[in-house]
Amino acid sequence: MSKFLLQFFTWWNSQTLGTRFFTWRFGKRVGEDEFGNVYYEGTTDSEGRTRRWVIYKGYSEATDIPPGWHGWIHHRVDVAPSQENYKPREWQKPHQPNLTGTPAAYRPLGSILGRGQRPRVDGDYDAWTPGN
Repeated sequence: MSKFLLQFFTWWNSQTLGTRFFTWRFGKRVGEDEFGNVYYEGTTDSEGRTRRWVIYKGYSEATDIPPGWHGWIHHRVDVAPSQENYKPREWQKPHQPNLTGTPAAYRPLGSILGRGQRPRVDGDYDAWTPGN
């Protein structure tokens, strides 16, 4: 019952009832990534491309899509990683979650929540003042 209420009242927990119904009616499962996100494709959109979407496992966080699936879902490649022997390139970094809004977020020196003092500005920078 709690899963039904979460799907009915929240959009950030996996999928809503509307998305579940649309996926059941029009979606064709294409594959699943290592995080448990499930990818679908269905009807064509207004530009004539196949509509593609993802059902996230847990909270909906766009940064949870691995590079191979990102290329597929944004129509950069035609073949889904599950339909080929996809291997990430050596320059592709492993996934890191989006830490914005968490205590582990990046805070530069001198920011309100950061530690330390901002480096003193000198040299070729002159601050703008009205009238100059």
